[in-house]
Amino acid sequence: MTRIFPQLATGLFTVLALFTAPLAGLFADDVPKAKVPLRIICFGAHPDDAEYKSGGTAALWAAMGHEVKLVSVTNGDIGHWQMAGGPLAKRRTAESLEVANRLGVKSQVLDIHDGELVPSLENRKLITRLIREWNADIVISHRPWDYHPDHRYVGVLVQDAAYMVSVPFFCPDTPPLKKNPLFLYSSDRFQKPYPFKADIAVALDEVFEKKVDALLALESQTFEGGALGSEEQTAEAPPASQPELRRAWLRERWDRRQSSEADTHRSALLKWYGDDRGKAVKYAEVFEICEYGQQPSDAELRRLFPFLP
Repeated sequence: MTRIFPQLATGLFTVLALFTAPLAGLFADDVPKAKVPLRIICFGAHPDDAEYKSGGTAALWAAMGHEVKLVSVTNGDIGHWQMAGGPLAKRRTAESLEVANRLGVKSQVLDIHDGELVPSLENRKLITRLIREWNADIVISHRPWDYHPDHRYVGVLVQDAAYMVSVPFFCPDTPPLKKNPLFLYSSDRFQKPYPFKADIAVALDEVFEKKVDALLALESQTFEGGALGSEEQTAEAPPASQPELRRAWLRERWDRRQSSEADTHRSALLKWYGDDRGKAVKYAEVFEICEYGQQPSDAELRRLFPFLP
């Protein structure tokens, strides 16, 4: 009899598995997954820019099975008031990777010195290769008008790559894209030569807390003030030994920032979400369509931003 029981148990578990397997999906994440994933690459100048500007939208894409990569074009090695060089670059690279892990996306930090980015031919080829290697459907960057030279030149380099990604004999070592991606700018408040235009607005309410949790990893920037911080400023933030207070402190700041984005660009939210839902959106990220690259219809934009209603 003792030899029979293991066989009975094995058979019983097999039968149970056959009956319960169809039920497994009932308890899985009910977010519909993409059959053919979109591929999105977001360029920021430093290991925090793409995370700040596109992190929530990246999380929405990732939740639907799309592939997102956040790229910092410099290594951020002077982006702190107290430390610099290789140790800071390594620290910020690790922070950026942790943010990406929490958002469910990929991360890459290029080894170019912070504050020294130039729109050279070498860097144009570098950006072109990255876009091609990712086989991007969507490319996001800064606008080429910004307070920081690294931000401006990321915008210039991505613009300069917008046509070249499809040209076969430019960087012939990397296969060209068969179609030009949609190139987008992340939002800013600069007015000259012309102000940012919100062509697309994305509601972040369902991923806002996730974005805050992800940004907690950017300790050198969020809690220590980055390049223009100070010992006094760092002391104002709750210490790491008080994680709940620390999260509340950061959440308050991002509540103001992301709700301001929604209020400033409410008309774009109304366009994409309708009056009732658009008025109710509390948090948003917004994007402007670059006049280079793909010029999509509203229907095509809904395909590229499948979480829009």
